[in-house]
Amino acid sequence: MKIQQQTAEEALRSLRSGPGGLTEAEARRRLEEFGPNEVERLATRHWSVMVIGQLTHFFAIVLWLAAGLAFLAESYQPGEGMATLGLAIVAVVLINGGFSFWQEYRAERTVAALQRILPHTVKTVREGRVRELAAVTLVPGDVIDLAEGDDIPADCRVVETFGLRANTATITGESLPVAKHGQPVADNDLIHSPNLLLAGTSVVSGAARAVVFATGMHTEFGQIARLTQTAPETISPLQREIVFLSRIITLIAAALGIACFFLGRRLGLSAWDNLLFAIGIIVANVPEGLLPAVTLALAMASQRMARRNALVRHLPAVQTLGSATVICTDKTGTLTENRMRVRSLYVDGEIVAVEPFLAAVDAGRRRERLFETVLLCEDVKEGLQDGRPALLGDPMEVALATLGRRGLAQPPRAERVDELGFSTDRKRLSVLYRTPGGLALYTKGAPETVLPLCAQVEHAAATRSFTAADRASYLAAQERMAQAGLRVLALAWRPVAPGTAREELESGLTLLGLVGLEDPPRPEVPQAVARCREAGIRILMATGDHPKTALAIGREIGLYGSADPEVVTGEQLTRMSPAQLQLLLDGPEVLFARTGADHKLRIVQALQSKKHIVAMTGDGVNDAPALKAADIGIAMGRSGTDVARESADLVLLDDNFASIVAAVEEGRAVFANIRKFLTYILTSNVPEIVPYLAFVLFKIPLPLTIVQILAVDLGTDMVPALGLGVEPPEADIMRRPPLAAHERLIDVPLILRSYLWLGLLEAAVSLSAYGLVLASGGWRWGETLGRLDPLYMQATTACLAAIVASQVANVFLCRSERRPVLGLAHNRLIPLGIGVELALLALLVYSPVGQALFGTAAFPPWVWALCAVEALAMFALEEARKGVLRWLG
Repeated sequence: MKIQQQTAEEALRSLRSGPGGLTEAEARRRLEEFGPNEVERLATRHWSVMVIGQLTHFFAIVLWLAAGLAFLAESYQPGEGMATLGLAIVAVVLINGGFSFWQEYRAERTVAALQRILPHTVKTVREGRVRELAAVTLVPGDVIDLAEGDDIPADCRVVETFGLRANTATITGESLPVAKHGQPVADNDLIHSPNLLLAGTSVVSGAARAVVFATGMHTEFGQIARLTQTAPETISPLQREIVFLSRIITLIAAALGIACFFLGRRLGLSAWDNLLFAIGIIVANVPEGLLPAVTLALAMASQRMARRNALVRHLPAVQTLGSATVICTDKTGTLTENRMRVRSLYVDGEIVAVEPFLAAVDAGRRRERLFETVLLCEDVKEGLQDGRPALLGDPMEVALATLGRRGLAQPPRAERVDELGFSTDRKRLSVLYRTPGGLALYTKGAPETVLPLCAQVEHAAATRSFTAADRASYLAAQERMAQAGLRVLALAWRPVAPGTAREELESGLTLLGLVGLEDPPRPEVPQAVARCREAGIRILMATGDHPKTALAIGREIGLYGSADPEVVTGEQLTRMSPAQLQLLLDGPEVLFARTGADHKLRIVQALQSKKHIVAMTGDGVNDAPALKAADIGIAMGRSGTDVARESADLVLLDDNFASIVAAVEEGRAVFANIRKFLTYILTSNVPEIVPYLAFVLFKIPLPLTIVQILAVDLGTDMVPALGLGVEPPEADIMRRPPLAAHERLIDVPLILRSYLWLGLLEAAVSLSAYGLVLASGGWRWGETLGRLDPLYMQATTACLAAIVASQVANVFLCRSERRPVLGLAHNRLIPLGIGVELALLALLVYSPVGQALFGTAAFPPWVWALCAVEALAMFALEEARKGVLRWLG
């Protein structure tokens, strides 16, 4: 027999304990046997292993090899700038490795957040005395005392209780506090059992004495902690794409470098020139600035998302959200406002909205008894919320107390005498008061438990007998209100004669009416749901709430439109095989209710098995495993627990589903923007490669040095690339379907445009500037020039300046693949980036430091005019190409 099915005495005996608790000796023995009551940190990789992993992945190894070749070349022939190149590459590897390590190491903080939830001390009964002990020393069989506001330190069976209600949202996901009692129950459900208190939850009101039956990792909370730590880390689509892109580009660079090395051997180059040639080709092809550019672009996108109430904790999540095909969302606080309010009442034979009802009261139709009942059956306090006076307590009681205060001109003068507490079996609460008119009993509860106790009904300001027809009409009204997603309570009262037996108090009641309460949907959510549907994103609701409530909210926000959507409870989900769950998800409308931590995790994994990119929202401890396993975890910033936030990639600062949709729009823009600055960065590879081919094939002095290539890749190109990274979303971006799984950051059209069109145009511009400066200085074909020859330095500087000037034109051209520049929205960072780019170029050309580091020299002023004219010609040719494409359709 399970512990919730036993009586309190049987539960104590089964744990070899008693009302006086354990002896100290027995508690010490059990502590050795069961271990401390704490969340354990499962075996994880040491931080040093994580660091090494981030510094030895494929792309990092290639960069290390490139740096090694640069240092080797420097050792054979110092002063060529190869040491500067090697140090720059090492810096790139270390910066990106450190950033990636931090993203991986952040998972460790999830465990720390889990550990913070459990209380530090607890009132424990040992050897018949109550003492304050460290919660970590609790063992199965310990008897503990709990009161309002206490966090529950372990899984316990209630022994005694007085008006106990617990907030179980962190474990069950239920939005409302639930009543707890000490009586045995028949069901096997441990999570929702009304006589159990689970670690990680808290006491909202009342008090209890309970016996501990599970501690540490053996609790339900511990199982969630285990799932959170063992849930597999997902690799974002952007991370996978960057790995793919890095491998392709690196393999191309290595292949070109090796091929050119053997070509140089065939052409009879010296060993040094041949090595310089091969290293130059590799360095020119490997985009050293790719990862820093992507990282910075994502960081800037995350800043824009923060302004739209979405705080990014894991940068690749920015683009992942833009690729999402499914959003699994909780209900309470995300789709709804997470506050209860009275929406309607059933009085005088009709369902009325609360505002017209109150207006009628103001007009003279008084209903004092109804308002007295809702006010006197509540236990709320006055306090401050967000710095303003407010009623504090159970959200449902706050809503009812607010209704009572609005309906009564004066608060009732009454003194509480006795209480018949709420329990899952009774489903009602009755409170006995002493009033100026004598003793009176006020009752609220589920209609099915209150209506049978009523002998009269208040109707049209008069009292008459409660007939079978009245009962049928009330039950029908209850059903209609429940179908609308309302939580329905019946209100009743009776005067009590002195000396009435306690067991006879709840008889002969006068029924006052029904009250329907709701947690209203956020007003902006229906439009957000419609935008998701238009964008091809599916929304699944997975909530811990009751199926009827969840379905009603889903219908109200437009999530469910069919007459009979598929509604699956957590219990049904547990019995499904993985194949059955995947087939279920093929249905057009599916709702998951009464779900727990393992259920949400299974839903995420099933969707991922169907090749979906899954975004999962959550706020409780029970959501942490699914948040971690999803492609993007989205935690609530206001109502969410630390555990949920630490497990997530994105935190909603306003807990609003509409903010997710805004973030999706930004995420989609990020993918498009990364493609734009990839085109921009890869374009400059061609004018960096072609000079080395010309150096070998045409026996001319090397037009561009390796350190000057570095100045472009990690210097002048970076700021304009960031301008492309913050392009505003295009107007129709949320009317397109999510990115297909096979869609890549770099594809054939992008390669053709960047390498064989824009890149060749830039190569022509840069080599013409280089050749004209040489010719104007009297150079003749076949003549060798020293590295420090003023004419050679001027010519290479002109080649560098021409590349930068071409990139100034290119940054405008890359803003769109087809649309003309003049038709694009303003982006103030583009002119700023160009200004910074030209300022850096001026420092390289004219400052002594720039000249010393990069081997540059000031060239004749007419070169600037030449660069400008050629850049404008490149601009005109590309705009003409776009015009032809638009004309062809």
